[in-house]
Amino acid sequence: MIEKDLLRFLTCGSVDDGKSTLIGRLLWDAKLIFDDQRQTLEAESRRLGTAGAEIDFALLLDGLQAEREQGITIDVAYRFFATEKRKFIVADTPGHEQYTRNMATGASTADAAVILVDARKGLLPQTRRHSFIVSLMGIRHVILAINKMDAVDYDEGVFAAIRDDYMAFAAPLGFAGLACLPISALRGDMVYRRGDSMPWYDGPTLMNCLEEIQSGSDAALLPFRMPVQWVCRPDADFRGYCGSVESGRLHVGDRVAVANSGQISTVRRIVTFDGDLQEAVAGEAVNLVLADEIDASRGEMLAAADDRPDSCDQFMAKIIWMHAAPLLPGRKYLMKIGADLVPTQVSEVKYKVNVNTFEETAARSLALNEIGACNVAADRAVAFDPYGKNRGTGRFILVDRYSNATVGAGVIEHALRRATNVHRQKESVDKAARAAIKGQKPCVLWFTGLSGSGKSTLADLVERALHAQGRHTVILDGDNLRHGLNRDLGFTDADRVENIRRVAEVAKLFVEAGLIVLVSLISPFRADRRMARELLGKGEFLEIFVDTPVDICRARDPKGLYAKALAGEIPNFTGVQAPYEPPEAPELRIDGASTEPEVGASRVLALLEAQGFEADSASMA
Repeated sequence: MIEKDLLRFLTCGSVDDGKSTLIGRLLWDAKLIFDDQRQTLEAESRRLGTAGAEIDFALLLDGLQAEREQGITIDVAYRFFATEKRKFIVADTPGHEQYTRNMATGASTADAAVILVDARKGLLPQTRRHSFIVSLMGIRHVILAINKMDAVDYDEGVFAAIRDDYMAFAAPLGFAGLACLPISALRGDMVYRRGDSMPWYDGPTLMNCLEEIQSGSDAALLPFRMPVQWVCRPDADFRGYCGSVESGRLHVGDRVAVANSGQISTVRRIVTFDGDLQEAVAGEAVNLVLADEIDASRGEMLAAADDRPDSCDQFMAKIIWMHAAPLLPGRKYLMKIGADLVPTQVSEVKYKVNVNTFEETAARSLALNEIGACNVAADRAVAFDPYGKNRGTGRFILVDRYSNATVGAGVIEHALRRATNVHRQKESVDKAARAAIKGQKPCVLWFTGLSGSGKSTLADLVERALHAQGRHTVILDGDNLRHGLNRDLGFTDADRVENIRRVAEVAKLFVEAGLIVLVSLISPFRADRRMARELLGKGEFLEIFVDTPVDICRARDPKGLYAKALAGEIPNFTGVQAPYEPPEAPELRIDGASTEPEVGASRVLALLEAQGFEADSASMA
């Protein structure tokens, strides 16, 4: 019996172009649905369908209640089917712009794409966006299905005009194969059967194209790669490295390397649930037993010893942003690459891409559904291959550290070989020695709150008390720093993130010098305050939330800023046009509306004493 090969493909395009209807029609005409499914579809078509008295084939794919109520696809629907020639897994992806992230998910594992266009509307922005994402995700075989030809009386001229427009648009995308065909998913013309409505078209049907496309499953031909998902230690005599082979082949006796550390060993056994194997190939889940005891934990990558991936902490990537809150350089995210999860930040957005014209325009951030080229910096080295060489090991997602939501997806283009001659210089006098000669324990007191909350007044009172005790201190006030260190920054979200990053790095340097650092910044975003906290040692960051209602801050308005912001003279002002995210668990909360500044300062000094910083709160009496 000849084993059929598998083709993974997706359907994509703009909303209401007929993607779900197309796949439903394909399965129906090929007689690939069961009798009970057929009966259910007929009943639901009468109750929920949008095709009048006819079968609504989209209901086969639109499984969510919200999808059926709205007549749209929201999530990615996967279906498996087979013909005499091959097996298929199809991902029916949503067309709405707000669900672009779902479409990108479906494209990440596909070998081919069927891009639909409504013959009445021609190419739309989402058609172009999806085509660009298809190219970005490494899909090289595309079928342009110009649908709803029945709605334009099967006009050959309409088909030819859309075909020519798309061919011109797609030329820079570098597709290896691009077929254009006219179809009517509703009537079934040129989907599984030819029909009689378009005698002027003598090309293949959609099913013919899908059966003839060369499968992109060439992962077994690539170098061996296996992310370690789990280290199996059932007893002291067995250590196995579990994971799915991402690419390549592996035999017992082959030499493998841990990509990041470079440790090398030999494969002694390839263990599976069904017994030992002599060979493992891409797609198989195995448990590797090596000849040597090596240090390889979850997230590491095992690779062919003589053909290893890159391993570095900085690289250039193309990123699709998938969240309503923008991507901001300097903000920390979690990068999920293979089985590894690494704190990461985008250090620079180099440019974003106009998906209609492919023009590269300058950008400092990425908004929802925007695609850009970015420099990415991870907190430690990660193992990867450029996406153009290995799709499995060159892609990643970005995850929000608070909500755990996926906010972006990216493909790595190349490593950044930067500053390889720069190394940390060992210092003979360390932080502890500098603090000891001052007779104090260094830390950062981070005062946060709205403009006018009283945080600068509070920080000044605390410093005066500490100075009176002979403590060595320094204040980093947001307004003062914008006259020098941060004079080049504005008040956009991206500038605010960079503002806080710089201040946090300076505060860390002062802590290294043994000082007590008082930072007074609005610092409106939790993620950025968390970034500052994580730069310092355990217990060295004390967050003090001066909690003053915005109405009271506006009434105080010591610098007249609220009045200017309300008049439209100051854009992006926190508390007016821009939000403030209050701390969820500060070390100290001070009610700025009812607490006298001297009392608040005493509470800060008491906090220092309680935390072992030996401040004397009685000095404020």
